[in-house]
Amino acid sequence: MAFCKYSTEFIASSKTEIDNIFINDYLPFAQPQFVVVYIYGLYLCNSTSFDNSLENFAKTLNMSEEDVVGAFEFWEEQGLVQVLKTNPVQVVFVPLKNVLTANKLYKPDKYTTFNQQAQDIFQGKRSITKHEYEEYYDFLERYHVEQEALLMIMQYCVNTKKQAVGYNYILTVAKNWAYEGITTALQVEERLRAFEEKDPNLLEIFKVLGIKRSPYVEERALLNKWLSDYGFGLEVILHVCKSYNKKARLNFERLDGILTKYYEMKLMSAKEIDDFESEKQSLYSLAKDVNKAIGVYYENLETVVETYILKWINMGFERALLVEIASYCFKNSIRTLEGMDRTVAKFYKLGLLSLSAFNEYMGQILADDDKIKNILFSLKIERGVSTFDRTNYKIWTEEWNLPGDVIDYAVSISKGKNNPIKYLSKVLADYHEKGIKTVDEAKNNSPIEEKVSSKNNFSGRSYSKEEINALFQSIDEIDI
Repeated sequence: MAFCKYSTEFIASSKTEIDNIFINDYLPFAQPQFVVVYIYGLYLCNSTSFDNSLENFAKTLNMSEEDVVGAFEFWEEQGLVQVLKTNPVQVVFVPLKNVLTANKLYKPDKYTTFNQQAQDIFQGKRSITKHEYEEYYDFLERYHVEQEALLMIMQYCVNTKKQAVGYNYILTVAKNWAYEGITTALQVEERLRAFEEKDPNLLEIFKVLGIKRSPYVEERALLNKWLSDYGFGLEVILHVCKSYNKKARLNFERLDGILTKYYEMKLMSAKEIDDFESEKQSLYSLAKDVNKAIGVYYENLETVVETYILKWINMGFERALLVEIASYCFKNSIRTLEGMDRTVAKFYKLGLLSLSAFNEYMGQILADDDKIKNILFSLKIERGVSTFDRTNYKIWTEEWNLPGDVIDYAVSISKGKNNPIKYLSKVLADYHEKGIKTVDEAKNNSPIEEKVSSKNNFSGRSYSKEEINALFQSIDEIDI
């Protein structure tokens, strides 16, 4: 028995580290069962308290011992472990940094045909070095790409570039396709066929941009992305090319950035794009006004417009209201566009998108506050209107539909009571339960006949800072 060892609880609460190289370069291309075996093996390497035998390993993962050994033989081919052919079988895990720097040994006959076919592709323009071959082998082993698939990619790159293209370029294309799941000769053939089908479209774009050469691999890939992944029509792409080419000479990289921006902003038609571009200057002006009101400064307003301003405008907000909201945010120490975005979301939930709707809502809030103040004054309660008061009043008037004169009468009989607000709530709850809707019915329900009138003086007056804050306080209480 070991002199010192970890407890089961200690092991259960500790961590098993997995190198990012494994997650990035090996996990996506291995069978799920192989990945499970590798990770559980790592775990057992740090767990001396468990029965670390092949039999128990297989039993825990509900696998046969042969399948477990087969999985480790796969990882041995990748260079990640060493399987010691002894009885019992032992597995040694190798640090991944050693795997990357080690020279792997490949069976001499495994790549004989590949070597000859790869060299023939260059038609004597250059020779493939031993190091280049090893880079191809490593790619084929690590990404599990068929040899014929890589040969097809090599031939395509050479044909496209019309020169003895370097292996780094070839492997960059091959790796990008492998990450997209293109690893077989059939899949490469389908990709190339899709490229050929789009070549007439590509030539139209080249004509507008004034490019007089054959398309490159990456240009074909970008066009495929714009048409298939983003969903742009060719007419939209050509429209963007013509619009921007008047200002400055476009290349495919810059065109990709422009189309990606439109895609992210959900501007998919020529009209939507033109409307945005024509409105851009006014949007930039609005961004400046909002930034000034909220107290922030951005030298580059493009991100502000694309992330916030355009979003708020598309939600239907009037520009003047957005500046008003920004001013409120500044006064209440909300001094970031992220914070303002949350406040804007609350206005949107209330349906307040214009100044007129804002003023109407504000008028209702302030009118209700005036009525609540009259109630507090009548009950000799000297404090401001609280959230609790607003909630109660909303229940009385909107949920219970009690008329104002009935509420006023209930206030009159609540004067002088212990905790008059609580008493008033009980009286109104009683009215609601009994369906009382008139003062006469209320009087018949109560022996007290005192009457207090409430006057609403809200109409056509300017708003004080306190009133505005009261409004926005009610808005801040909205959950989003």
